[in-house]
Amino acid sequence: MRKAAIIGAGIGGIATAVRLAVKGYEVTVLEANDTFGGKMHEFWLGDYRFDAGPSLFTLPHLVDELFTLAGRNPKDYFTYTRLDPITHYFWPDGSHLKAYADAEKFAAEAEQQLGVPKQQVQEALAKSSRLYNGTADTFLQKSLHRLDTYLSKDVLKAIGCLSDLGLTTTMHQENARQFADPRFVQLLDRFATYNGSDPYQAPGTLNIIPHLEHNIGAFYPKGGIYAIAASLVKLAEELGVTFKYNEPVERILTSGGKVTGVETGKGKYTADVVVSNMDVVPTYRRLLPGQPAPEKTLEQPRSSSALIFYWGIKREFPQLHVHNIFFSQNYKAEFDHIFKYKTVSPDPTVYVNITSKAAPEDAPAGRENWFVMVNVPHNQGQDWQQLTAETRKALVQKLSQMLATDLEQEIEQEQVLDPLLIESRTSSFGGALYGSSSNNRMAAFLRHPNFSSKLKGLYFCGGSVHPGGGIPLCLLSAKIVGELAPAVVPASNQVTHHA
Repeated sequence: MRKAAIIGAGIGGIATAVRLAVKGYEVTVLEANDTFGGKMHEFWLGDYRFDAGPSLFTLPHLVDELFTLAGRNPKDYFTYTRLDPITHYFWPDGSHLKAYADAEKFAAEAEQQLGVPKQQVQEALAKSSRLYNGTADTFLQKSLHRLDTYLSKDVLKAIGCLSDLGLTTTMHQENARQFADPRFVQLLDRFATYNGSDPYQAPGTLNIIPHLEHNIGAFYPKGGIYAIAASLVKLAEELGVTFKYNEPVERILTSGGKVTGVETGKGKYTADVVVSNMDVVPTYRRLLPGQPAPEKTLEQPRSSSALIFYWGIKREFPQLHVHNIFFSQNYKAEFDHIFKYKTVSPDPTVYVNITSKAAPEDAPAGRENWFVMVNVPHNQGQDWQQLTAETRKALVQKLSQMLATDLEQEIEQEQVLDPLLIESRTSSFGGALYGSSSNNRMAAFLRHPNFSSKLKGLYFCGGSVHPGGGIPLCLLSAKIVGELAPAVVPASNQVTHHA
């Protein structure tokens, strides 16, 4: 039987393990931490439960697909509900808007609350849908680094969309051209943060992202985001996958231009296929020190990181929902702070995720669990202790003012996650959440491919490689690796050679 070794039990590594096991591989997953999930793990602060990392769930069919592929009923393992409203937006001028799941209802809300013509919103969402459906099969579900991708019929659909993709303009320019209201432009520009980018630099192509939420929907898994990883690990183990925790890989073993396995502090594992779910930078720097690294790829500008405050709040806020955004006054200045000055804006946009709105058991009765996040630069030696203290003070003041309360008095539990901790816990280079940023119109083609052109049998999945970061794209990276890895020849078909 052919063997596969997977480095890292993040969501991309887990999904790849499932796909390779279904394909007939004997799969071993080696994880440096004491549990699975990577950024996708949970923890408790007293009686408050938190999802530590990803908080938004879109394209749930990509998870269901893994169970179906294995001949299982997804609902026996994993269930979710569609959120409505998806997000509650707040602006400094006192205006607010509920982003309803129904596109027509959302458009009507935009007209009523912000004066944005309903028809314009509907047209923008229809365009986002058209462009996503025209390009996703080529740009997200296949390797961009193989000739056969460009010979498929899906390319014709993508070519038909090129003139509308906004490759020569920025995301912000496209949105400002379509809408006069700066608040609604800010709402659409926010989707650049889904892959850690700057809407004032990133190409208009990223305007396909709103389609995921506003035409397909945002969902909440029973058991929280952590349940995605937990359910897939259960499936993988049923398929015979072995998970080894507290066992970091120290080296990828190679011979004659191909991989032969991996080495940990506990020994060597032979493998025909090695898949790194680790960030590509430490993969090359630490695990392949003797191999030439793709320096231009590794030196691309990194995505943003996050500064997260996990708060147990001792009262309820009925005006808030699962997802809430409190915008900054000057969005351009905020992104300049992140990407130009490598620091945190004194007036950051604040994202507040409250899972107890969907799962009351995540907090004591009459209380709420707040995941409070601001976008920050990846770690480049900043004084994170000082930046954390300054940012905490700014966002407590901002939220207190916008919610007409003294928020400091309501916080009874607290924990903090900064880029340094993200880097040390997940091997994400610099704590960048999404690998390289998309602040370049060719960014999709510049990301590291899902396979090595130098070492046969070496593959890559996860947020630092094609097609990008975030739950759906990590799952798609696993799908690409699963399709690229060689088929396993059944034992009955193998030819026995006699001396």
